[in-house]
Amino acid sequence: MQDAALRLKTLVERLLGVPLPVRLRAWDGSEAGPPGAPALVVRNRRALRRLLWKPGELGLARAWVAGDLTVDGDLYTVLDQVSGHLWERDEGARSLGEALRDPEVRAAVRGLVAMAGPLPLPPAPPPEEVRRRRAHLHTKHTDRRAISHHYDVGNDFYEIVLGPSMVYSCAYWDSPDGTLEDAQRDKLALIARKLDLRPGRRLLDVGCGWGSMAIHAAREHGVSVVGVTLSQEQAAYARKRVAGEGLTDRVEIRVQDYRDITDGPYDAISSIGMAEHVGSERYAEYARNLYALLRPGGRLLNHQIARRPRRDESAYEIDEFIDAYVFPDGELAPIGSTVSELENAGFEVRDVESIREHYGLTLRRWVANLEADWPRAVRLTSPGRARVWRLYMAASALAFERNRIGVNQVLAVRTPESGASAMPLRARTWN
Repeated sequence: MQDAALRLKTLVERLLGVPLPVRLRAWDGSEAGPPGAPALVVRNRRALRRLLWKPGELGLARAWVAGDLTVDGDLYTVLDQVSGHLWERDEGARSLGEALRDPEVRAAVRGLVAMAGPLPLPPAPPPEEVRRRRAHLHTKHTDRRAISHHYDVGNDFYEIVLGPSMVYSCAYWDSPDGTLEDAQRDKLALIARKLDLRPGRRLLDVGCGWGSMAIHAAREHGVSVVGVTLSQEQAAYARKRVAGEGLTDRVEIRVQDYRDITDGPYDAISSIGMAEHVGSERYAEYARNLYALLRPGGRLLNHQIARRPRRDESAYEIDEFIDAYVFPDGELAPIGSTVSELENAGFEVRDVESIREHYGLTLRRWVANLEADWPRAVRLTSPGRARVWRLYMAASALAFERNRIGVNQVLAVRTPESGASAMPLRARTWN
């Protein structure tokens, strides 16, 4: 009888219709595939049962998070080589019903069922998975719950991943050989220049995270800052940092929904990596609220991940793995849609800067930080949670590098009726 790895490789290739580009290692220790290549390790038969009960991305994610499926070798190489066949196969692929009309596919599925063992009930999802409730997305209650799932993992865990800067958004690199801390400092400085922050002005930092932008703006530019977050853990950490910097007279950190802010007007608003949580149904409201909170002539800097547009936008679906394990209810929009929503709210969009390649560099540094302190990260969260972050960040790095997603800084102005935007004639002086 063939060993498990060779049997599994044969069945998977018959199912996919293409050669598997990586090695397979099975639970019996057997291996099959290109020698010397990184290996996709199927640690037990339960991994097959997860995939058979939930074919596609979510089944793979559950197997990874539970530790039933892992990688021996370079994770980026494996993800890059198999993503087109496995991880991203859902998009544009034929339906399961169509596939099962093919005798070769039916035979492969029967073979996998035989290898997987009894299938009386599906394996329970890992405890890190969010139970989905699709009704009433992006209410204040559901947004609080989603933000808590993502950010209230523990500040010590985020210190491992993010490093001393504690900035959880794309850095701004001068060179790939630079340090993460310098690149994050340069990103905050870039945003401050775009917003024209000066002493005596008021900044609203929406989704303030652990307070890095608020502290930078107050310390380096003398502005008064209100930072808002829905995460209790972030707020407590940020307040402690503000106090340590001696900036409590200039920085206020609130646990508050952006929809509840009423103490405008502000001279500037920064929204850095927050708008991805807003949702398409609420984006017009988000833009209108921020517009209303700015004084005439005030500036908004919206730093946001974007997806590629689709010919049929109604076919867009939220990524199953991201939705279930990383950003519940998070949605990505094309940059054109974001610009249109801001303009519809009354903003004049003055500058759009793509920094897509910068996020690949940032994510690879975060993955390296996590891997370097892996045992402690596992102790601080759980093995499953640490696996979620490793997979999510590595896969995201490749997505940015391959132009599957991007990230943009959009500078917009609440231009008064006079048309006097107060923008310099040569706007890109901040670079």
